[in-house]
Amino acid sequence: MAEPEIFSQLFDRHAAELHRYVLRRLGDSLADDIVGETFLIAFRQRRRYDTGQPHARPWLYGIAANLIGKHRRTELRAYRALARTGVDPITESHADAVDGQVVAQGLRGSLATALHRLNEGDRHVLLLIAWADFSYQEVATALGIPVGTVRSRLNRARKKMRVALGGVNPTVTSESEENDRA
Repeated sequence: MAEPEIFSQLFDRHAAELHRYVLRRLGDSLADDIVGETFLIAFRQRRRYDTGQPHARPWLYGIAANLIGKHRRTELRAYRALARTGVDPITESHADAVDGQVVAQGLRGSLATALHRLNEGDRHVLLLIAWADFSYQEVATALGIPVGTVRSRLNRARKKMRVALGGVNPTVTSESEENDRA
């Protein structure tokens, strides 16, 4: 990956997806900056990339996770605002409002509060799995931790989220869907 041309392909392949992930974590005001800074750092460190790794995606998300950590206060403020208002300005659209997913709407505040209360390591793991659709191995690579640590952090985070949400699954929007999944 020492060649700039190859690096531009890496940017084309991963920038939009990484931007969506950072957007959900920190909001619109920081997403462009974080993604740009992620690729700048990656470009500067491209000669140190382990070419034995089959995919650069976890490496890029690991860089982004470190940058997000620096902006943790902004993220926590967003969760507090979501908990207060119940409105997620990043993901809320007119169509979402019209659909009126009552259960999910009612849980947003609790969800935001629960995310806010997770420690940073557990939150990184949970959100990489949930929002970036990473495998355990990709999370481990991105955060530089063993897969077993990913599993234990994810398990702990899920338990805390279930308790905070009173055992309700926010991904199920109606009783009939709940029955369909049973």
